[in-house]
Amino acid sequence: MKSRTMPILTKTLFVAALVLAIAPAVLAHGGDEGMDMDMEMESSGGMDMAEPLPQTFNATTNSTMNGTAIVYKPTYFAHPEHAGLMYAHILLMTLAWVFALPVAVMLSLARSRYTLPSQLVFLAANGAGVFFSTIYNASTPDLYPNNAHHKVGWIATWVVSAQVLIGLLARVAGAFKRSGSNGNALSSSERQAFIPVSTAALAEHSNMQQRRHHHGHAGHYRLSNDSGQGTERNTESLRSNSVSTLGDGESSHQKESCDESDQSNRYDDFEDEDLEDARLPAPRSGPSGRLSALTSKVAGKISSRAWNILLFAYNFVDRTILILGFIAFALGIIAYGRFFEGHAVFSGLAHWIKGGVFFWLGIFTLGRWAGCFGEWGWAWNVRPKSPSQKWRPSAEFVESFLIFFYGATNIFLEHLGGAGGEWTATDLEHVSITVLFIGGGLCGMLIESTRIRDLLNTTVTETAHEYPEHNYHDEEREALRPPRTYEFSINPIPALVILLLGIMMSSHTQHSMISSMVHKQWGNLLTGASFARGFTYVLTFLRPPKSILPSRPPTELLASFGLIAGGIIFMASSSDTVSGMVHYKLDAMFMYTVTMGLVGLLMAWIILVIALKGWAVRKEAGRPTGSYRLS
Repeated sequence: MKSRTMPILTKTLFVAALVLAIAPAVLAHGGDEGMDMDMEMESSGGMDMAEPLPQTFNATTNSTMNGTAIVYKPTYFAHPEHAGLMYAHILLMTLAWVFALPVAVMLSLARSRYTLPSQLVFLAANGAGVFFSTIYNASTPDLYPNNAHHKVGWIATWVVSAQVLIGLLARVAGAFKRSGSNGNALSSSERQAFIPVSTAALAEHSNMQQRRHHHGHAGHYRLSNDSGQGTERNTESLRSNSVSTLGDGESSHQKESCDESDQSNRYDDFEDEDLEDARLPAPRSGPSGRLSALTSKVAGKISSRAWNILLFAYNFVDRTILILGFIAFALGIIAYGRFFEGHAVFSGLAHWIKGGVFFWLGIFTLGRWAGCFGEWGWAWNVRPKSPSQKWRPSAEFVESFLIFFYGATNIFLEHLGGAGGEWTATDLEHVSITVLFIGGGLCGMLIESTRIRDLLNTTVTETAHEYPEHNYHDEEREALRPPRTYEFSINPIPALVILLLGIMMSSHTQHSMISSMVHKQWGNLLTGASFARGFTYVLTFLRPPKSILPSRPPTELLASFGLIAGGIIFMASSSDTVSGMVHYKLDAMFMYTVTMGLVGLLMAWIILVIALKGWAVRKEAGRPTGSYRLS
């Protein structure tokens, strides 16, 4: 058994792995304060604490929690055997899911030529990580039976593998190009219209058409002794050596025209063959050639309707695989630390899921600052005009809807932690928070509704109708126009809900001092993020955006930092993670400082990946960086 005094480097690796977790789903906020530590450990392990544990488990004792002796179950984190295999697994999975996969997703969204190589790099790193974990599992005891990490990890691996296979077939069949042109493949004649032609070939073609037109015009007039015999096929005139009524010169020109026409037809046929060869290159010899031929054969047997379904699945995976990957990553940390067994699962769901929601909201906020969803006007910009100007909800409407949905689905789940028992004051506190989410989300959606806004203006508009517009002077007529603030969303309700949640949870009574400190830390971070969003609205109100380019308010960087860091520390405030910090003698400020450093690196990586997508889009479009300038 390892000593309780862990090396500082090992502690840092543990906390670094812990704070990177995320589980974005929507479930209940459990009442971890209603359970004391003894009951937690007993129900989690399913053993009587008075009974000695088997020697293979090497249980340790920690008596620092409220002066009570607590048996801390053995974990993979403290397991001394084959630790190198586990470290290799963690390193490879971090490289695969945190670094390689985001790059592959951005390149795939840009339809870059480098998509497939980047996806293969991810599959290689992920496959190596799975290999090391398989050896580790076969060499160590099963300390966390029936954990979800194995199942979700395999699901995520097979989903990405299937997406890569679909992408490979789609590139062979040209399905991505057809989907980019509204799903209509170009016909052979349309493809030929885009083939580059030299000026000499154009001049030759023009002369040929002029000669055809000249002889075709002469053919409409016959001499008086021409009966027209021989104009039908298989007549005697065509088979005989009769003398033509046309002169020798005209006859030679006609023959030359026919020869050139035949040559033109042969040239067109040759172009068609070239096009077919360009679309389906001849398979090379060897294993790679046979594989290419097999791939082309399989892709050719897929119908257009099936391609539509496959491409929808491909695009759906592109936009959701990072969330699935973080779920698998979080479950891996839970299995590594042996968190949330038995009744403690409700505390884990409450903190890690809610923390994951704030984590992703922070990434979404940072993406808006960087210019994501700028085509919808979500990047603090004027929405660019497009041929199909469809209605799009505002970003604040989406945030309000998510807040409302979260509260509506969780109000019936707040008593799960004490199911079967009496309702406590803590349960009512949690229900009150969900009611705040329901009311705040509904209020925010109503504020974003243009129809509701129009109905609220009824008193003023009805009064204005009594005095027609032509009775106003030019200077006064400007008062009849909607204010510029109507063009942008200035809705502080989502920020207010997060602000109140941070204030309430930072002063929430906890079962230990370290738990209270951790809760106060993430509560203050969420409060700061809310104030930063409020300052963004002040700046927007004073100077509304006038450009289609993202205005990038600096306060949004502060808001995203507070949300991401607050979400991570929110997850670290669950009962099992706090008891792990106490057991390994990690104070609250150690967790706080490590989290701040990781969040700074993560934000830099996110900005770099989003910029990589912009580079890939311009690379495929053939436009150099910085080629677009507003006039």
